[in-house]
Amino acid sequence: MDLACKVACARPPPPGSGWRHSGPSRSSSNKQQISAALRISNLASSSSSTGLRQRAASAPLTTTAIKGADNSNGSLPIQNGGLSGKSSSAMEQLDIERGVCIPFRKYSPEIVRNTVLESRGAILFLVARGVEIVWNLGLYWSGLTYDFFVGRDEEVVPYRARQLRNLLCDLGPSFIKAGQVLANRPDIIREDYMNELCILQDDVPPFPNQVAFAIIEEQLGQPLEAVFSKISPQTIAAASLGQVYCATLRKTGEDVAIKVQRPEIEPIIYRDLFLFRTLASFLNGISLQKLGCNAELIVDEFGEKLLEELDYTLEARNIEDFIENFKDDLTVKIPRVYKSLSGPRVIVMEWIDGIRCTNPQAIKEAGIDINGFLTVGVSAALRQLLEFGLFHGDPHPGNIFAMRDGRIAYVDFGNVAVLSQQNKQILIDAVVHAVNEDYVEMANDFTRLGFLASGTDVSPIIPALEAIWQNSAGKGLSDFNFRSVTGKFNQMVYQYPIRIPERFSLVIRSLLTQEGICFTLKPDFKFLEVAYPYVAKRLLTDPNPALRERLIQVLFKDGVFQWKRLENLIILAKENVVKMSSNPAMLVKNKTQKTKDWQVEKKLDLTDTIKDGARLFLIDAGIRRQLLLALTEDSKMHIQELVDVYRLIEGDIDLPSVALEVIQELPAFTRDMMLSWSDSVLSDK
Repeated sequence: MDLACKVACARPPPPGSGWRHSGPSRSSSNKQQISAALRISNLASSSSSTGLRQRAASAPLTTTAIKGADNSNGSLPIQNGGLSGKSSSAMEQLDIERGVCIPFRKYSPEIVRNTVLESRGAILFLVARGVEIVWNLGLYWSGLTYDFFVGRDEEVVPYRARQLRNLLCDLGPSFIKAGQVLANRPDIIREDYMNELCILQDDVPPFPNQVAFAIIEEQLGQPLEAVFSKISPQTIAAASLGQVYCATLRKTGEDVAIKVQRPEIEPIIYRDLFLFRTLASFLNGISLQKLGCNAELIVDEFGEKLLEELDYTLEARNIEDFIENFKDDLTVKIPRVYKSLSGPRVIVMEWIDGIRCTNPQAIKEAGIDINGFLTVGVSAALRQLLEFGLFHGDPHPGNIFAMRDGRIAYVDFGNVAVLSQQNKQILIDAVVHAVNEDYVEMANDFTRLGFLASGTDVSPIIPALEAIWQNSAGKGLSDFNFRSVTGKFNQMVYQYPIRIPERFSLVIRSLLTQEGICFTLKPDFKFLEVAYPYVAKRLLTDPNPALRERLIQVLFKDGVFQWKRLENLIILAKENVVKMSSNPAMLVKNKTQKTKDWQVEKKLDLTDTIKDGARLFLIDAGIRRQLLLALTEDSKMHIQELVDVYRLIEGDIDLPSVALEVIQELPAFTRDMMLSWSDSVLSDK
């Protein structure tokens, strides 16, 4: 943890605050403006604006569907996997893994325990809830046991999976949420059960309108008629924690979406979390063996995220962060939030008049270019993941819309997750190692990302990774898809003690869901044909020094310069620029933004990259030696390759301007060269 983080964590929270989730930290390429009193985080990078963010979820559930019934599949030896058993240890490990510090938490095991044991009445409610859960789960477990003994456990899997889904709905919001999370956790539950639990992400029973309207009036402090001229008689959507209505503001006539929380939900969730964690304490041994971590840590991940989602004021701040991140992107629409009408249990947002993104016919009839829309959607998703580090954790078809002008619109920001700057760099490292077929380092990346406990022997995983990647990549770019890779990955994590951290379970779900949407709109769509050009452009043009280093790693394999790879990167990057600049959505006039401040990038600008390359060539002896060898390797001068690269970029750079800038930078170059030389001399001595 950095110094600012330690200082913030040492400060006592304000009275009654629980956890204070504050406004976003903003950053630009020249400076970062960080308010330590508001939000402490080391997530901001030179090209992103992200503050201390939400946490994703993972959940406990014990049935024969859960990973771990069979220990015959080559377990990995764990040397240092595990926590001390103290409740704070799990939270500390989560902070270390994510690279962030949360000074004021809404969730901790101590807060949950104190809440549910605060009085005799609360204890009685807890006991009653425990009996209800044990009774229902016990009946389900007895059915699974019977199936096993009579030898029909495999043939009745579809029926038992449906039974589990219905049981979770009957047990309430915590269990519905747990089911939604388990639907993305192949490290915990079998794939056939996962597929059935996916239904919980779109199909949850609503609660009565009268109850919802009473909660809205309580939040507003006035009758509905005083604020809204009309409101939809039925819910537009229902989820595990709340449901949505469409309404019209009486003062302005604007259409809005009202999201209202389910009644009396918080006490139930606190009791369930206490019971979950109590059960998890008995399963730590199994969890350490199968996942490399305590079961309590998984419950803490789940509980932390769940209690954050209960507070709609946090969702309002999530929306503000997304608006800030995409403020200069005219292809993405984020609804504004009406904070004066919102609170912890109700949030009022701008109504999005879009087309459901899984309705290709309606999109075509609206005159929207499907290829352009898909390019916009994939680029927006990759920007969230690799640029901002703040991404929408639940992009199912009900949360993504196609605007009639070609833009993509996101709604429902209760479930967002964050990747720290360190996590993003490791992910990019993993991509580089995959490109270079360095499977040993790919396995080590798993440990650095928290998939494996520190000290775990990764050697058994290396052959499995190699088989997955070579089998998938060998089909070529046109046949590559995330679902096939994820299916093989799911089998691997079920065999080895691999735990998928909550934030990465959301990343996987996000990519799979959006790839599925793309296939719905265009069955022959190739996700990587859009994703690769974006990544290539970022590697070639991003000012982040860490990405410059990754670019060099990509261009050299086993010490040999990859001329063809450089040409492909340039071609793909130029393709991304052309696709984005010609997209109709780029021509949208955003009424809330001065369009003159937004310039559509019409060509690949490699000026800064060339300047940085010149600087590295002059001051870094190792890079200079590698580049000189690249021109003369295999006992020949690679002049033709150099000419081919120049022809690719000659129309996209202004050489006189670059030369002038390099000359202007010569004093700085000279200083850096002298410092580099003096460092090398001193190190030799």
